[in-house]
Amino acid sequence: MLQRGVAALFFVAFLSSLNQFPALVGEHGLLPVPEYLAGFHRLRRPSLFRFRYSDRLFRWVCAVGLVVAGLLVVGVPQMGPWWVPLVAFLVLWALYMSIVNVGQTFYGFGWEMLLLEAGFTVAFLGSDQVPPPRPVLILLVWLVFRLEFGAGMIKIRGGAEWRNLTALYYHHETQPMPGPLSRQFHLLPKWMHRSEVVGNHVAQLVVPFFLFFPQPVGSVAAAVVVVTQLWLVLSGNFAWLNWSAIILAFAAMGDSALHAVLPFVPADLSSASWNAASPENTGRMTAWPASGDWSAWVWVAVVLAASLLLLVLSWWPAKNLVSRQQLMNASFNRWQLVNTYGAFGSVTKNRVEIVVEGTLDTVPAEDAEWREYRFRGKPGEPERIPRQWAPYHLRLDWLMWFLPLRTVHEEWFYTFLMKLLNADPAMLRLLREDPFDGERPRWIRARSALYEFSSHAEFRETHQRWVVTPLRVLIRPIGLKDR
Repeated sequence: MLQRGVAALFFVAFLSSLNQFPALVGEHGLLPVPEYLAGFHRLRRPSLFRFRYSDRLFRWVCAVGLVVAGLLVVGVPQMGPWWVPLVAFLVLWALYMSIVNVGQTFYGFGWEMLLLEAGFTVAFLGSDQVPPPRPVLILLVWLVFRLEFGAGMIKIRGGAEWRNLTALYYHHETQPMPGPLSRQFHLLPKWMHRSEVVGNHVAQLVVPFFLFFPQPVGSVAAAVVVVTQLWLVLSGNFAWLNWSAIILAFAAMGDSALHAVLPFVPADLSSASWNAASPENTGRMTAWPASGDWSAWVWVAVVLAASLLLLVLSWWPAKNLVSRQQLMNASFNRWQLVNTYGAFGSVTKNRVEIVVEGTLDTVPAEDAEWREYRFRGKPGEPERIPRQWAPYHLRLDWLMWFLPLRTVHEEWFYTFLMKLLNADPAMLRLLREDPFDGERPRWIRARSALYEFSSHAEFRETHQRWVVTPLRVLIRPIGLKDR
């Protein structure tokens, strides 16, 4: 569950990057990597692209990542010696870290470092030839604890809406990328929203401590984490954040508990796998290697060294958890290991969308025929049902959500508008609909609009899921002098 699940998330991450990275930050992207690297004499964080970047090299990196992740998902490296899956996961970790460290704002999400830390840690679970090392399992539980408890503390220390239990009056409507059921969640009675917040506080501030308890308490706590994360999966799109928590929670779950829910899983999965691979080691799951078994002793040394490293690095995030100035989604080392996590310390009360429009008219007056560009995940047409995208990550759509919270006058956004004026094919492929079918518009502008979920009565009358109220033009019409 742990190794194959994390490998599956790596596969999704590399696929998402392969489809979007070149257009966003590639050689001719919105924030080109070559220009980013040229601005620094030395890139502080490690990356294979530190001295040379090209879109072709990037695609090779993604191709290797997809192949290695795919092999881990089907369990091929796990059939060999302990060092084979170890090397495979470290390759995924190094390749994806190389992408994240040059991805700039489009890769500034907490689930990027979460995937890197998870990939590094599960590498030391070994293969079917060795028993799962207990120190590594405990460190994975510690990762889940930081993920859940850190998010809970961020909320308690954040906006008053989490303390007065009103946060979910707004969150389902104003979250970055609603899902197909988000409107139904938003229209639940307010007493249920308050109950959701109470349940969230219990799940993130109380339950994580029980993950460290012996069975069956640890399994019950892990089950609570899984159920609450599935609730979040149903109510929105948060890339692979929720799926990461679900997969990692299995570190605290006993095999017998998993067998009770999924009968096809052996009741003693670890022993079954270990003993099938090495019959001579039957009954010696926790025994030290024989004196002459040098490969096994090397494995023990590797596990202890990695565990000690992660234990030492845990000091800074542990200190951060109890700090009044708690950091959210921060790394304390250049390798992005043992990080601190958290999300939605405050909740946006109104959903303001940036609407991008173009026109073929010569004069860009208000009565011109303005046509709207449609995004894949960002709300657009009032009648359209939001789609389920997670664990796939739509990076452009997420950055569009941040614009009204900060400013539309971002360098990448102006470059984005220029790309649309030139009908750039790579950029248009990131959108769901080009209103000009590849033709270059004469003018383009950006305006804001208030989006609110329609009530049951409004939906019965209009059959529209959003009530859209135009606000104002934020970027006046822009055109190219030489078309």
